[in-house]
Amino acid sequence: MSPAHLTSANSSDNLSTDKNYPYSDNYGIRGTVVSESGHTWRKVFMALPVEADRVRSWTAGHVAHEDAPLVANELFVAVLGNRPESIEMTISTAGPRMRITATGQAPLPILQVHGPGALVIKGLSRSSGITTCVCGLWAQLTAPEATHE
Repeated sequence: MSPAHLTSANSSDNLSTDKNYPYSDNYGIRGTVVSESGHTWRKVFMALPVEADRVRSWTAGHVAHEDAPLVANELFVAVLGNRPESIEMTISTAGPRMRITATGQAPLPILQVHGPGALVIKGLSRSSGITTCVCGLWAQLTAPEATHE
């Protein structure tokens, strides 16, 4: 029996999203299980333009992806345009993926969501979007595949 704080999905929740077929519990059919470990870092920055440099440095100190500091900067600046009191930056990793999120305190207007920085974010990230609270933006990057010589 699993611990009380862990729950299992109801059978109705265990559906394939594209066809609504139940997923099989047989790993031979679904594929092999690959465990991915990851880390999450959070830091609250003052909502000031001069903090953008600290955001880039903080990001570079946690992930090695060459585009991550620029993406974090653009996310920070986009949320900064809404004039929040502070901006919480979050970096989460799982396997080769990393997600960078910038969140303020108020819903973002359309200009911050689709402004000039959105082109940079979209060009450098695998996917991006707005947070579910509508107060922030996120971008997901993937570590470049190793090349073999």
